[in-house]
Amino acid sequence: MQIAELIPTRKPFFSLEFFPPKERETWPRFFAEVEKLKAVNPLFVSVTYGAGGGTQANTLDVVTHLKRELDLEPMAHLTCVGASSAALRGFLEAISRAGIDNVLALRGDPPKNNPDFRFEGQEFQHASDLVRFIRTEFPAMGIGVAGIPTMHPESASLDDDLKWVRHKVDAGGQFVVSQLFFENELFLTYVKRLRERGVTVPVLPGVMPILSMKSAEFIATLNGRAVFGGFYEELERAFAAGGDEAVRALGLARAVAQVQGLIDAGVPGVHLYTLNRAEACLAIVDKITFP
Repeated sequence: MQIAELIPTRKPFFSLEFFPPKERETWPRFFAEVEKLKAVNPLFVSVTYGAGGGTQANTLDVVTHLKRELDLEPMAHLTCVGASSAALRGFLEAISRAGIDNVLALRGDPPKNNPDFRFEGQEFQHASDLVRFIRTEFPAMGIGVAGIPTMHPESASLDDDLKWVRHKVDAGGQFVVSQLFFENELFLTYVKRLRERGVTVPVLPGVMPILSMKSAEFIATLNGRAVFGGFYEELERAFAAGGDEAVRALGLARAVAQVQGLIDAGVPGVHLYTLNRAEACLAIVDKITFP
C-alpha cells in the first residue's frame, strides 16, 4: 500500500529508518533488532543503501525480508548516483515483484571513492528527475522525497532550497521526510515556509538520538555544526564531564523532548533514525505521551 494512503489513517505515528549492514553475516543480528522494534508499531520503515557503500542488491534483499517475513511496510531508498534508466527500471521491477510499494527518491551524495564524480552530464542529476521517471514508468509506486530544515549545503539560499522541494513534489512526490535536526523550531518554521510556497503534502520530521560523541562528530562532518544549533556544545560539555555515558543520556533526553514537542505541535508522525539500535528507540517511545 502507498505510504501516502497510510499517513491519514493514524495520527500520530512512528516510522523507522534502518541501514542494512554491509557484511551479510551480521544480518541475523540486524533483523533481531528490527523484530524488537515491531513493538513501536511503525507505520512504515525505510531502508538506505547500506553502510560503507552498500548495494541495491542489499536494499532489495532487506526490504523483501521486512515485507515477507516481518510484515512491515518498507520503503526502499533510491539515489541518482550512477543511475541509468535501464538499471532503475530493473530495480523498480524487482521491488514491485517483491510487493514493495514505496521508494524514497534522493539525489544522493557523490561517491567518496570518486573525487572526479559530477552530477552534470549524468542521466539523472536531481531527485526531481528520479521522481518524474518513477511516476511515469511506475505510476502505482508510492514516492517520498527528502527535505532539509537547515537548508542543503549546495543551495544558494533557503528560498532556492524550498523551491527544489516544491519542484520534487510537483514532479510526483507524495510526502516529505526531513533530515535530522535538533531544534524543533527549525522544523516547524520549515513546514510553515513550505506551506507558504504551496507544498501541501505531509512533511515528516526526522529525529536521531545522539548516542556517542563520535556519532555527533560524524554528523557534523556531513552536515556542519549548524544542524545542531547550540546542542553540539552541550554534547561537548557532557562528554568532558562524563564521557559517552553522559552524551548518551543527554542525547536520549533531547530526542524524547523533541519527539514529545513535535507530537504536541500536531505533526502527522515522527520518523526515527534508528541507527539499527532497538534499545535507544524503545527508550524514547516509552517516554512519549500521546494525545
